[in-house]
Amino acid sequence: MLDQSSRDQLRIEIDNRLDRYIDKIYSDIPYATHQRDASKIDLEYYKRHSIETPIRIKLKRTIDSLVIHYFTKTNPRAAKEWAKYTDDEMLHGQMFAKDIERLWGLSFEEVMAYQPLFATQLLNGYFYFHLEYEGPMAAIASAYFLEYVTAKTQPVWLDNLERVLGKGFVTGARAHVAVDLNEDHDAFVWNTLMHTVQTEDDVARLKQHIENIYGLFCAYLEEVYQVTVDGNEQDTVMSVSRAAVRHALSAAA
Repeated sequence: MLDQSSRDQLRIEIDNRLDRYIDKIYSDIPYATHQRDASKIDLEYYKRHSIETPIRIKLKRTIDSLVIHYFTKTNPRAAKEWAKYTDDEMLHGQMFAKDIERLWGLSFEEVMAYQPLFATQLLNGYFYFHLEYEGPMAAIASAYFLEYVTAKTQPVWLDNLERVLGKGFVTGARAHVAVDLNEDHDAFVWNTLMHTVQTEDDVARLKQHIENIYGLFCAYLEEVYQVTVDGNEQDTVMSVSRAAVRHALSAAA
């Protein structure tokens, strides 16, 4: 069993790893700095990225309900914690959808009618597989990954987007980030994640999940670039799959 000191050290190690991943994303992924730095936003790129966000939230809340179900049978305290987190996140897709409606005139229903990008499908398939054969560690690790990376990147991205597009076009995204920061979601998610990390073998599995999730999100960013800026919607299955593996392996290096 890991003691509290070991868990605190583990969080420092994981956070340092995520900081390194953020730097790698900025240096290795085409257009990764676009929303942070561009003085003129590529609206097609930003549109597809924006649309994928509420779609991903919709898919993830189904996963979260399965995490709660798992914990109800094994750890009711953790089930209560994840139910609270799921409640906080449940309708955040509508926040992003409001920004999309203001910029492009798309209704929430029209946004939800888009098919998820292949990288998003892979990510959710990863969650389903591990929920079935292992438990909820991968799904919760992904939530921590996103909460931590969001806190580190999105305020700066939104400052630039607001300067370029106008304040009224990022109010939904601002509201989402404000909830995450005010509710200290990364610490909350970490504490729930630790219900799944009891042994050194669990620590090793957590690190592997973080690497794989990093690979899948890098593949997502490459796919958005590929289907918008690059204008190539062919062979996405192979290119996205290879990108996910390539970046996951680079994360372990």
